[in-house]
Amino acid sequence: MDFNMKKLASDAGIFFTRAVQFTEEKFGQAEKTELDAHFENLLARADSTKNWTEKILRQTEVLLQPNPSARVEEFLYEKLDRKVPSRVTNGELLAQYMADAASELGPTTPYGKTLIKVAEAEKQLGAAERDFIHTASISFLTPLRNFLEGDWKTISKERRLLQNRRLDLDACKARLKKAKAAEAKATTVPDFQETRPRNYILSASASALWNDEVDKAEQELRVAQTEFDRQAEVTRLLLEGISSTHVNHLRCLHEFVKSQTTYYAQCYRHMLDLQKQLGSSQGAIFPGTFVGTTEPASPPLSSTSPTTAAATMPVVPSVASLAPPGEASLCLEEVAPPASGTRKARVLYDYEAADSSELALLADELITVYSLPGMDPDWLIGERGNKKGKVPVTYLELLS
Repeated sequence: MDFNMKKLASDAGIFFTRAVQFTEEKFGQAEKTELDAHFENLLARADSTKNWTEKILRQTEVLLQPNPSARVEEFLYEKLDRKVPSRVTNGELLAQYMADAASELGPTTPYGKTLIKVAEAEKQLGAAERDFIHTASISFLTPLRNFLEGDWKTISKERRLLQNRRLDLDACKARLKKAKAAEAKATTVPDFQETRPRNYILSASASALWNDEVDKAEQELRVAQTEFDRQAEVTRLLLEGISSTHVNHLRCLHEFVKSQTTYYAQCYRHMLDLQKQLGSSQGAIFPGTFVGTTEPASPPLSSTSPTTAAATMPVVPSVASLAPPGEASLCLEEVAPPASGTRKARVLYDYEAADSSELALLADELITVYSLPGMDPDWLIGERGNKKGKVPVTYLELLS
């Protein structure tokens, strides 16, 4: 018990000395040991890395889970070290509603059949979203959290310890400075004609005491300087490890982009398949939708999405030489372009023709396109010079 009380008193004394030193530094009444410029740059880079990592982590969580209540629930499960329950995505929930609606309204009706097709596509989108969230959480969010909860906490702990060592060092410097000043004052030889011998004896005794105090202060300063230098080296090594952290985060960022690319590619493929299904069924249900008008339903846009371009593409009247829709192939060389209804289009991506009926495309080139009755709405006839062939709408941006 006696030992613990002594230790408690010693710790209280050290804390008080640091507090006094810190307060005097803030008021400009004490000197402060400054770190070198390289060390300060390491500290600034570490702080910047920590701050931006927190912001990127929080915003990525919002991207993956926009619902704040769900994020709080997941956070509590993680803190309680319990498994987060599986959650239905919005796409899967919408698919369930559409499937239930089709079942009640009639799955054999045109509306019911379409609801079933869209529901299946939304279900696939929801599954793709679930896989993306899972992959992004493991490959991107987890490393960022590990840095903030592991490496950064270690760096912060060592920085606080370095700050304490610096305060101890500066307090020792101030103590030594005061002791030397007092020793110099005490060693001043008094004037025997004006000072009594008793005062001379007291002055000599005080000089000896201050000499001992200077020796003690110098010893404490050497110890404090050694501890400060050792702690500064440890902290410096940890701060230089931020470069490795950047490399690790860069690799995780590449993984995140890869998973996001895969996710959007899956979504695009599912929606393109759905659009083809709906296009074929729409032609059967509304046979006059794509034929009989040469003007777009809305003013043409300078830049449109593939689906918008397909919807606003003007369609030309029937051509007498066109083969019936039931034939397996169409001889494009025998099909003359319509007198009206042709448009210019810019190619968005390179496209390699699958067979002789298709036209190979190069990105950014301009071609003339038009539609023919009975064609798949996802395809157009494209002409470049004396070459013509089918081209996919999704690779084009209609200009005029």
